[in-house]
Amino acid sequence: MTVATEPTTGAVPPPSKEDVITVNKMNKWYGNFHVLQDIDLSVRKGERIVICGPSGSGKSTLIRTLNRLETYQSGEVYVDSILLGDDVKNIEAVRREVCMVFQHFNLFPHMTVLENLTLAPIWVRKMPKKQANELAMHYLERVRIAEQAHKFPGQLSGGQQQRVAIARSLCMQPKIMLFDEPTSALDPEMVKEVLDVMVELAKEGMTMLCVTHEMGFAKEVADRVIFMDAGQIVEMAGPKEFFDNPKSDRTKLFLSQILSH
Repeated sequence: MTVATEPTTGAVPPPSKEDVITVNKMNKWYGNFHVLQDIDLSVRKGERIVICGPSGSGKSTLIRTLNRLETYQSGEVYVDSILLGDDVKNIEAVRREVCMVFQHFNLFPHMTVLENLTLAPIWVRKMPKKQANELAMHYLERVRIAEQAHKFPGQLSGGQQQRVAIARSLCMQPKIMLFDEPTSALDPEMVKEVLDVMVELAKEGMTMLCVTHEMGFAKEVADRVIFMDAGQIVEMAGPKEFFDNPKSDRTKLFLSQILSH
């Protein structure tokens, strides 16, 4: 097997202005393991995409390539019309506009909630501290935990910490938000409070790609649902068609298993 050492360029035209993400024939390997195979995907501004599939299907790896947390070996990825390859300036430009919320909250435990939120705007956006504090409080109010601003992450519940993580991303005023199974590490009673915030964001027009098994969330907010298996996009459709009339036998099996719980 021959693996390209750098993303190919010039194979296809740049994305259209309507698309904020364009992935063309993207491939990724971990050694001999072909984790992403010929991925093609276009996402328009304001679209909400839910990505589901079994463990090991490549879901998280896919969205991690969209802000270069993972490299890819061949194909092309454009984010906000920027070719996301090895160019450091391009990577930095994309990361200013694309924020990610992880399974685990990744908050700095030695900093207060407010300090966690203002760190990136001050250092990356060069925002004055007063303005950063005002912005942070605005988003803490939006995720309904403004009263926790001066506490440390360890003093909060898991659901509250995840809402802090979402508010931290919003403080960068991103064009795109990526969610990597944001409720999977939460106790069941905390899942709804996080999903409620995500639903509000979706309804306000935020461009979102979300890896999740929360099918109720997919039905409510997704413009398209993607099912991945073995590193490939097996099926992609609007939520009604995806859930009511799946085409692939693999999708049907997955839905029968996940919806039965």
